[in-house]
Amino acid sequence: MRHSLARSRRLGSVVDAVGDTPLLRLSRVGRDTPSVEVYAKLEFANPGGSVKDRAALRMMTRAAADGRLTSQKTLIDSTSGNTGVAYSLFGAAMGFKVALVMPSNVSKARKDIARAFGTELIFSDPMEGSDGAIRLVRSLVEKDPERYFYPDQYSNEDNPLAHYHGTAREILEAVGDRITHFVAGIGTSGTIVGTSRRLREHHRPIRCIAVEPTEALHGLEGLKHLPSSLVPAIHDEGAYHETMRITTEDGWDMSDRLAREEALHVGHSGGAAVFAAFEIAKRLHREQQGGCVVAIVPDRGDRYFAPMKWEKRYVW
Repeated sequence: MRHSLARSRRLGSVVDAVGDTPLLRLSRVGRDTPSVEVYAKLEFANPGGSVKDRAALRMMTRAAADGRLTSQKTLIDSTSGNTGVAYSLFGAAMGFKVALVMPSNVSKARKDIARAFGTELIFSDPMEGSDGAIRLVRSLVEKDPERYFYPDQYSNEDNPLAHYHGTAREILEAVGDRITHFVAGIGTSGTIVGTSRRLREHHRPIRCIAVEPTEALHGLEGLKHLPSSLVPAIHDEGAYHETMRITTEDGWDMSDRLAREEALHVGHSGGAAVFAAFEIAKRLHREQQGGCVVAIVPDRGDRYFAPMKWEKRYVW
């Protein structure tokens, strides 16, 4: 980890601010498991506010390098979440036009963030959800392939490669041989697959755990329940060792604890990953094994202020 006297980086562009996110030890939540280090990798420190900055930037820079993305083309994808923010941010920074397809009923805040960067929004039928947005973007690209570059984060190998070359390397540089376990949620699956592949090449064993919701209907936004979902083409179950299933309530409760006890206001997918990390820590502590667990925190909690049907006690 960086020393407190490290100098600030001088950057030529906002894209240079992606990566090298902090690793924070969760000492207060972990006071009952003192023999096990538990760290949160704070991906909200990326300039677009989420882990999705990594994949979006690599997909865009690689496509620009080989000519798939040019100033004459519009990057288009179906997303109303963090990847859309990242596309919009880097489109503005790199001089590329961006269009996002999303259901018309997504929150005003998400629409406003994308539009702030000059992104064009195309709305799909709200009754068809995210699948309807995917179908619409594919039809648009099929009708006019010369106009669009369609990165398709669910099928693009640059998604996991961003984490193979970035996230995993940073973790090893920070905790080195001490790390025993790695935890990340399954969304597109790029983070868990790419990071796990690199960590499993390390000379000491590192157990890699994927986190998904316990049920198909859940409130852990950003996470996929794979048994009931279309499995992303980039998903590779063999990249990690096991899957832990976490309830919506446990993910939300851990997010609350992190805010109160660690002053970290994180999204509920991050809460679920940290909850899983401490379940591992409790077992290691009971068995007097010690250990070092690193969990990915994908984004901040303020992305989720809009009311959701899974809210238990919040009124905004």
